[in-house]
Amino acid sequence: MTLDPRLDLKLERFVDVPRRLVWEAWTTPEHLKHWFVPRPWTITDCEIDLRPGGVFRSVMRSPEGHEFPNMGCFLEVIPEERLVWTDALLPGFRPSEKPFFTAFLHLDEENGGTRYTAIALHRDEAGRKTHEEMGFEQGWGTVVDQLVEYIKTSMV
Repeated sequence: MTLDPRLDLKLERFVDVPRRLVWEAWTTPEHLKHWFVPRPWTITDCEIDLRPGGVFRSVMRSPEGHEFPNMGCFLEVIPEERLVWTDALLPGFRPSEKPFFTAFLHLDEENGGTRYTAIALHRDEAGRKTHEEMGFEQGWGTVVDQLVEYIKTSMV
């Protein structure tokens, strides 16, 4: 995949947990709720229909109690290897009103752990800039740390 630095953001890390557990934490709502947003934010609801066209929905709650629903659909699901989803389309591939980005999650086995790569593709430079200013690097990095912590304390 060739990335365009004007439009795309990427976070890549090695995590010392097995790929199968990273996959399970990403694809099971009961797990995802525990780590998917930087604390003190929380996920109050989550729905995952793990197939192309299937729903990927979450509701984020701010520390002040404001809720932010997110709805999209999966485009590609390769178990334990890759997830691709977008908010440009709703479940059943229906166009959404306000698309923001398409996400790729790549998981590769490496030295007993996982090479974790998250990519966000944006329609235009303004969308990329907005996502970057929202704290893509820090926020998505924090979420990876929380994912690893959750796996180590609750899944092994």
